[in-house]
Amino acid sequence: MNEAQLDTIQNGKGFIAALDQSGGSTPKALAAYGIAEDSYDNEDEMFQLVHDMRTRIITSPAFDAEHILGAILFEQTMDSKIAGKYTADYLAEEKQIVPFLKVDKGLANEVDGAQLMKPIPNLAELLKRAKERHIFGTKMRSVIKSFNEASISAVVQQQFDIGKQIIAAGLVPIIEPEVDIHSADKEQIEAFLKDDILFQLDNLEENELVMLKLTIPTKENLYKELIDHPNVIRVVALSGGYPTDEANDLLAKNDGLIASFSRALTQDLRVDQTDDTFNETLKNAVQSIYDASI
Repeated sequence: MNEAQLDTIQNGKGFIAALDQSGGSTPKALAAYGIAEDSYDNEDEMFQLVHDMRTRIITSPAFDAEHILGAILFEQTMDSKIAGKYTADYLAEEKQIVPFLKVDKGLANEVDGAQLMKPIPNLAELLKRAKERHIFGTKMRSVIKSFNEASISAVVQQQFDIGKQIIAAGLVPIIEPEVDIHSADKEQIEAFLKDDILFQLDNLEENELVMLKLTIPTKENLYKELIDHPNVIRVVALSGGYPTDEANDLLAKNDGLIASFSRALTQDLRVDQTDDTFNETLKNAVQSIYDASI
């Protein structure tokens, strides 16, 4: 583990930028950016366009280490280059921003109110390649939509089981059991989820460190015990579909919780903006998310 990067993530002021839209969500991300689906003919062209978008974000002067601690990348972004360097190396060396990698393969079908992760058949090889690309940590997402104790526990168990494989490979897992912000049971789910996560944390070895990425809770400071747990490096919040202003307002009410926003970071960026407008728009988003995080 890179100790300097660990210190940045554990003690730095700022937030984690989520730039990890994958195959299923890439068309939506491009459409929001102003690139329609009829602008590309195949996946290769699609992924090149989204890499161009991410490159524009990452190379912007607004995307800086003063406000941003880390960035979560999609697998193809990790294997692509910016200014002649692999993306993780560009982030670390040119921006002093810690690189993370999304490792999940998407969500399984909903069963009893939850979506587990699909199997990750090439995980060992992917983690080996991530180490070679100088990735610090990983993230993987599940979703909980309604209250069912067995389903919530299954989500948490799967997250920690895979998390331990990631730890064994020398990386830091971001455990991400998202709670749907539209769930009628959101507050009840979050209370049970917190206890279930605490149980898993208490059964980790002293040197088994994780991060948590959670939906901003309905009850303010619900996750304080998780934030203070000795096995937790940092707890970050996903925006979950909230607009930027609402996400920032909710985040700011939770002490020690910092952002790991995707949509809220990029929602006002457009492909046809001039560089000055693009950079100013990104700067405003970065500043607002940073302010809410600290």
